[in-house]
Amino acid sequence: MHIVRYLIRPAVIPAWSAMLFVLLLAAFPAASLEASIRGLSIWWQVLFPALFPFFVISELLLGFGIVHFFGRLLDPLMRPLFRLPGIGGFVVTMGYASGYPVGAKLTAQLWEQGLVNRAEGERLVAFTTTSDPIFLIGAVSIGFFHNPALAPVLAAAHYGGGLLIGFMMRFHDRQDEPTAAAKTNPTAGRRKSRLAEAVRAMHEARLLDGRAIGKLLQDAVQAALRLMIVVGGLVVVFSVIMELLTKGGVIGAIAHMLNGVMGLFGLPFSLSEAVVTGLFEVTLGAKASGTAAGAALVHQAAVAAFILSWGGLSVHAQAASLLSRTNLRYTPFLIARLVHGCIAMALVYLLWNSLGPTV
Repeated sequence: MHIVRYLIRPAVIPAWSAMLFVLLLAAFPAASLEASIRGLSIWWQVLFPALFPFFVISELLLGFGIVHFFGRLLDPLMRPLFRLPGIGGFVVTMGYASGYPVGAKLTAQLWEQGLVNRAEGERLVAFTTTSDPIFLIGAVSIGFFHNPALAPVLAAAHYGGGLLIGFMMRFHDRQDEPTAAAKTNPTAGRRKSRLAEAVRAMHEARLLDGRAIGKLLQDAVQAALRLMIVVGGLVVVFSVIMELLTKGGVIGAIAHMLNGVMGLFGLPFSLSEAVVTGLFEVTLGAKASGTAAGAALVHQAAVAAFILSWGGLSVHAQAASLLSRTNLRYTPFLIARLVHGCIAMALVYLLWNSLGPTV
C-alpha cells in the first residue's frame, strides 16, 4: 500500500511521464523523427525570422534607454488603468506586435533591472503574452480558415480580451508597493513638460548602461540567439510529444472525454480534437479548428480564439523558462491564460453579428 501511494505522488508523476515518452519513442521512432524535423522546420522557417529581429531590437532599445523614455511618458496612462509603471507600455506594444513569448522576455528583463516588482511583473506578463497580428491574420484567418474576413472578429476578441485581462489583473496582489520607477513626483509636471522628463530619463539610462554601440549590438545578438535556441528546442520537443500522444491514442481519448463538456456549451463534437491539440500547441490547434468538418464557422472561430489566447503548453513552457530566473510565479500566468481564452471565446459570439464574415 505504501508503494502504491509513493507511485502516485505528484512528485513522481513527471518521472513516470518521462518513462512513458521513452517507451513511445521506442515504439514510434519514424514518427518521432518526422515530428522532430517538422518542429525544426517550423522554428527555422517561421519562428526564427519572425522573432529574432524583435529580440535583437528589444535588447538595443533597452540599452539605448528608449524603454525608460516610454516609461516616463506613459506612466499617467498605465498606472491608473493597469497598476503598472509607464515602462509597461513598451512591453504591451512590443508584445502585441511581435507575439509570444516577447512579452515574457521583456518582463523578465525589466524585473532584472529593478524596473518592476514581482506583482507588477506578474500583471504585465499576464496580458502581454499574445499572438502577433501576422500569425493571426496570415496564418490563421487566411492560411487555416481561408477567410480573410474572419480577421477582424478574431483580432477584436483576442486583443480585446488581452486588455480586459490587463484591467482585471490590476486587482492582483493589492498589497504590493509600487516600484521606485512608478513613484512619480506630483509637482514634476508643473516644473517641466513630461516629454522633457522622458528625454532626461532616456539619457540617464543610456549613461548608466555605458556600453559602446558595437558592444551593445554584439550583446543583443548573442542574447537573442541564446533565447532562440531555447524556443526552438521547446518547439521540437512539443512537436514530438504531440505526435507521440496522437500515435498512442491519448489525444483521441482525451477528445472523446471532452465531448461531454463541449455538449454542455452547445459546441460540436468535431471540434474536440482541435481543443485538445490546442491545449498543447497553438499552431496545430488553430489549424485543426480551421479544418474541422461539420461545425459552423462561428464555433470554429470561437475555438480558434480560445486556442490563440490560451497559447498552448509549448508557449507556456517558453514563458516559464524566461521567468525562471526571476521571482515571478507561473500560477497567475496560467490562470490569466485560461481566463483570457474563455473571454476571447465569449467575445467571438458577442461580436459575430457586427464583425464576423457576412457569408
